[in-house]
Amino acid sequence: MASLDTGGDDGHKKGPGVKKAKKLSTRVDMTPMVDLGFLLITFFIFTATMSNPTTMDLNMPKDTDKKDEETKIKQSGSLSIILANDNKIFYYEGEMDPTGANFKSATYKDIRDEIIRKKKEVISHYVQDPACEQEAKAKGKSIDDCKQKDFFVVIKPTDDATYKNVVDILDEMTINKVARYALVKPFPTELDAVKLSGGGAAATPATPPAK
Repeated sequence: MASLDTGGDDGHKKGPGVKKAKKLSTRVDMTPMVDLGFLLITFFIFTATMSNPTTMDLNMPKDTDKKDEETKIKQSGSLSIILANDNKIFYYEGEMDPTGANFKSATYKDIRDEIIRKKKEVISHYVQDPACEQEAKAKGKSIDDCKQKDFFVVIKPTDDATYKNVVDILDEMTINKVARYALVKPFPTELDAVKLSGGGAAATPATPPAK
């Protein structure tokens, strides 16, 4: 509230024939504004939508030496992507040919096209699976996850790859809606193929333990 303070002057004459004007000062009471501020804060707290944290599902292979406990994927639906130095990418489908005939290089734009092409190829061979589709519906997921259940992207960053390379390829998984993918270490034969293609250092053989 605002109030007027007239001061202590009663307006008596000062000098013959002259009347002094009254001095008025304005004072604003801010107490109601404090209450209003707390009301607005409370209103926004209860009406605002809090941002939900977003997470990314990432499949990691089982750390085991037993063949029967390893993560199984179909070779016909697998796409291996190897991240090398200088933003270089190499990839191959299924199992790597001993001669390296199916070992190819690509840019990030090219690899997106390859991911889309391979995904469409796997979906085109999909055989209806009622159990998978029912489970997907029960979990509120799309049946597209069932259609691409045999599609698996194996991401293999080398020691020469940067964190940005890994993040960029994971973004490609999200952009292209790849349901199943994993991060694993590249095999020595893959590292040798990368070196021969000009994308990094050769694999160093393991040093046998001292006797």
